[in-house]
Amino acid sequence: MAVIVEGKYDKMRLSPVLDALIIETDGFGIFNNKEKQRFVRKLAEEKGILILTDSDAAGFRIRAFLGSLTAGAKVYHAYIPDVYGKEKRKDRPSAEGKLGVEAIDTQLLKAAIERSGALVEESAASPAEAITAADLYADGFSGRENSAQRRRALLRYFGLPERLSTSAFIRVINTYIGPGAYREAVDKVKNEK
Repeated sequence: MAVIVEGKYDKMRLSPVLDALIIETDGFGIFNNKEKQRFVRKLAEEKGILILTDSDAAGFRIRAFLGSLTAGAKVYHAYIPDVYGKEKRKDRPSAEGKLGVEAIDTQLLKAAIERSGALVEESAASPAEAITAADLYADGFSGRENSAQRRRALLRYFGLPERLSTSAFIRVINTYIGPGAYREAVDKVKNEK
């Protein structure tokens, strides 16, 4: 399996953590680089890929592009949590104030990769017990008053970024977290003030 990251500093950060082929998108450069697009698509189809981008708007835009580029192939998504601060090599924090892959703690990186399901042979949830969008609605985490605020609290509980879409969150729950852990978290988050 290959890992797709945004840039060279992400690749340098990830290399000691994961023994895998690591490909850089050169940030938004992937949007215009047809050769790299073909290579990433081929990797996804033949070996599978793990997409690991920053948790800011740019990272999610690159992730969405890669997802559409590799639709139908074996693709996993690792999401780093929203951690605020400034990378050591930069003079000031990013526009959103979040740390990128290059500055994330090793344990958080490993946890994000494990949560992706890339290292799991089969889904943690059987189809009968899988969490759905209807469950998120019933539990008050989508489509209701203050559901966005409650959903952000649930994402923080699991160490996931606030920009995570509903479908991506459901995929993470069903491939790694599991319905039981989700239910426990729902109870804890609902009881918080």
